[in-house]
Amino acid sequence: MTKLLVELPNLISTEVYFNWQLISQDPDDNKFVDCYVAANADYLVTNDRHYRGLRQVGFPPIACVTIEEFRGLVPA
Repeated sequence: MTKLLVELPNLISTEVYFNWQLISQDPDDNKFVDCYVAANADYLVTNDRHYRGLRQVGFPPIACVTIEEFRGLVPA
């Protein structure tokens, strides 16, 4: 499965050069925040409660939305 994902034509590999350490409740979740910032992603989509505090972070700005909120953003 990983090989299939790596070979996708729209995949952009991004090297993460920093660690923001914004989630103290579950430090293992920070790798996804770092990836979001490094990739300059539009949204970080998760229902994990540890990410809820990211909406109040001033810098870096993080557009963290739940799966339900994301569904409302995507045209049907």
